[in-house]
Amino acid sequence: MAYKDLREFIDILEEKNLIHHIKVEVDPILEISAITDRMCKTPGGGKALFFERVKGSAFPVVTNLFGSFERMCLAFEIDHMDGVAERIEELLTQAPPKSLSEKLAMLPKLLEMSRCLPKRVKKAPCQEVIEQDSPDLSKFPILKCWPGDGQSGDEGRFITLPMVFTKDPETGIPNCGMYRIHIYDKKTTGMHWHIHKGGARHYDKHVAAGTRMPAAIAVGGDPAVIYSSSAPLPENLDEMLFAGFLRKKPVEMVKCITCDLEVPAHAELVIEGYLEPGESKIEGPFGDHTGFYSAADLYPVFHVTCITHRKDMIYPATIVGKPPMEDCYMGKATERIFLPLIKLDFPEIKDMHLPMVGVFHNCAIISIKKSYPGQAKKIIHGLWGKGQMMFAKLLIVVDDDVDVQDLSYTAWRVLNNVDWKRDTVIADGPLDDLDHAANWPRYGSKMGIDATRKSREEGMMREWPDEIFMSEAINRLVDSRWKEYGF
Repeated sequence: MAYKDLREFIDILEEKNLIHHIKVEVDPILEISAITDRMCKTPGGGKALFFERVKGSAFPVVTNLFGSFERMCLAFEIDHMDGVAERIEELLTQAPPKSLSEKLAMLPKLLEMSRCLPKRVKKAPCQEVIEQDSPDLSKFPILKCWPGDGQSGDEGRFITLPMVFTKDPETGIPNCGMYRIHIYDKKTTGMHWHIHKGGARHYDKHVAAGTRMPAAIAVGGDPAVIYSSSAPLPENLDEMLFAGFLRKKPVEMVKCITCDLEVPAHAELVIEGYLEPGESKIEGPFGDHTGFYSAADLYPVFHVTCITHRKDMIYPATIVGKPPMEDCYMGKATERIFLPLIKLDFPEIKDMHLPMVGVFHNCAIISIKKSYPGQAKKIIHGLWGKGQMMFAKLLIVVDDDVDVQDLSYTAWRVLNNVDWKRDTVIADGPLDDLDHAANWPRYGSKMGIDATRKSREEGMMREWPDEIFMSEAINRLVDSRWKEYGF
């Protein structure tokens, strides 16, 4: 059964002893972040944290909800990290029915897909309390994560796990993205969306038309809804539809009080408002998932018109920083979930690994079933033209007999198999907004490495050597006599 809301997920974590309650009063300024950072660095990701008493607020805070492979699997109600990918692959490889019996066999899958569509409701838990006359963000336990966050004159508090809802003013197609929210005062915030994101494109259209842009920020919800707002979905695919697919049940949506947008009915907190075309203010700096501070820059200003929330709201937050952190496990889920979609365009791909230390966009290792010369370089160039893979600064391609999840073995294969002049591709192109190493923001160089076995057509003038393996017969003999050797 799908989780109804954040609380049901927390109940499961309680039942499995995967969440730790902190009962003493803690400060949302740095202290919660420092505790969470230490927990995230615990082998395996540690536990989720529930802070019952937060200084200056009546509401509790929960962090590190998704910070382990076990909790990510619980979030999606799957047994292993490839569980969602297997469902997607089954849909993508479904052959057209040829007979009545095959059509009937497809009905359960069609019914499942129909249940993915968001469902509008009239009453919602997220609107138990409505504050329209004098909305005040200062009453909520919004965190300051790192000492250098924010500009002088503000506390540097950021909403770090927001779901930002906007709508294309031309097509009416909704979008939900996870863009950090810098709190300026009781009624205004920064809106940190990058130029490549859906919300930013919607805003640009409003700027061109000279019209005010409505927006809504939801915080908290069931795990599938929270995750989907961060997922790199294809253009114009509704994130709430995808969340419905993940949870196998429609996401209930409710219309906002002061703007023509819908938000998850079971959210904990909703902040409604608007952005004026062309209005901007310095946002940041912010201690980011790269492990460095992202620089302060001009971003649009969000004006609050209404705040709604549950009476007993629980405020979820995530802390990002030097890996491993909670977002690394969310990134690993993205790697596994979207691999079937990448294979749709590149069927020779066997597996992909986004190392945590590569902070999602700095490195990707891909294994392929190679069948012709230059195929690895074709994959490199192809992936740089594929959605958010365009941000990958380093793409490494290996043969399909390499387990790319084993970084030590993969590194050995790569470092032995590469002639750097022959096998390296350097190209210029778009980079992630948070990349600080390039000479220019959002643009710079990236590298591809072909670490596959080489053929004569690829310039290899001698035979490729065989890898060393012990014979199976000797391995079996040694296994059978291991205790005799005195080990």
